[in-house]
Amino acid sequence: MKILRSIHELSTLKGPIVLAVGTFDGLHLGHQALIRRAMDEAVRVDGTAVVMTFDRHPASIVRPETAPKLLTSNTSKLAILEQMGVPVVLLLEFNESLSSIPAEDFIRSLAAASGPLHMICVGSQWSFGKGGGGNISLLKILGKEIGFSVIGIEPVATAGTPISSTRIRKAIAIGNFQEAKECLGRAFILTGTVVTGEGLGAKIGFPTANLDVAGMQLPPDGVYAVRIQEGDKRNAGVANIGIRPTVDASAGRRTVEAHLFDFSENLLGKELALEFIEYLRSERKFPDLGALAAQIARDCGTARSLV
Repeated sequence: MKILRSIHELSTLKGPIVLAVGTFDGLHLGHQALIRRAMDEAVRVDGTAVVMTFDRHPASIVRPETAPKLLTSNTSKLAILEQMGVPVVLLLEFNESLSSIPAEDFIRSLAAASGPLHMICVGSQWSFGKGGGGNISLLKILGKEIGFSVIGIEPVATAGTPISSTRIRKAIAIGNFQEAKECLGRAFILTGTVVTGEGLGAKIGFPTANLDVAGMQLPPDGVYAVRIQEGDKRNAGVANIGIRPTVDASAGRRTVEAHLFDFSENLLGKELALEFIEYLRSERKFPDLGALAAQIARDCGTARSLV
């Protein structure tokens, strides 16, 4: 899969170009339907399908105080797109400069770089450009003038309810992994980069990988049986989400740490992907580290029987 970082790089591709455009956080079944529509059209016209997306949620720039938590990291998003067979991704840095481009100018820049632009596929409610001033109606007006067609994909539904990234975030926030799976078309995966911790887990016999999950949507606090992937390596273990009340309650900061079974490699700087298999118990404060270690041992025993 080829990854482009700027609009002008579209000129290097074989035309006609079919663009699937969106934030695509989570790459749920609705997103997948939109992208596959673009890929099918590219095959029909013997052109190139390009998924155009952003390196962060646009709301993190234009309204950071209400920006949603993310379902997928860039690494995960690109991996899923590659698994889908997407040939080209245009991954744009979403910054103040990009957010200030008027909607019409933005589309004209895409058309000017493409040779030629054949079609743009978007969600039917997609908005874009400065102040969210662009919509599918504007796309169709510009399409008639410039010479590209527009496809607006209606939401895909499960259980009679439209799938959306917002719906999936709400499901994950309450630990409803089954609903998230039905919307995503795959199990929910939380990804994070391993960062340096305090080493307390190793001292009590259960070394943990501490994950940087800043900006990501987290499940409820507690202890979980998990499957863990790093690159091509797969393992099982337990994960704790919460404020670590036995050792660090004063910090009040939610953390994610995972103990991998039968594993001793250095994971610092690596990205781990956690699949949540089952909720084991709530996070609670223990009288001392010995009691905490004993409970972790019991959690591991339970988790081994599940994963």
